[in-house]
Amino acid sequence: MITHAQLGQSLIDTLEFIMDMKYENLAAVSIDIKENPDTLLKKIKNAIKKVRHGQGVIIFTDMFGGTPSNLSYSFLEEDKVEVMSGVNLPILMKAMEIREKAPLKETVQNLVEYGKRSISQASAILKGEENRQQ
Repeated sequence: MITHAQLGQSLIDTLEFIMDMKYENLAAVSIDIKENPDTLLKKIKNAIKKVRHGQGVIIFTDMFGGTPSNLSYSFLEEDKVEVMSGVNLPILMKAMEIREKAPLKETVQNLVEYGKRSISQASAILKGEENRQQ
């Protein structure tokens, strides 16, 4: 997970708290835009090495077009490394549930669709105006 400041590590910590388990296949790289880009790229490369196994690596970033995403794009590798922007806790939880059940491309497509459905307006749900599809 490549994010601004400590967001990625906070999401991992929260996931592990909720699920009451440690995930060895997750790593966070915190991006400080004042840091040298080459140093940041080395950190990302090392994180990928740490978690790479099985069916490839998903790099989660906080927002499309931000420095974490832009740095991550240089690691894209078809069917081996994919970048997914807009990470949030529901997407991360779903990723840990389905990750090893399908090829990388299919997993990312499922997560994107799931992410679109994981954002809700509470008042609409409470009024019965919105169906939650998770």
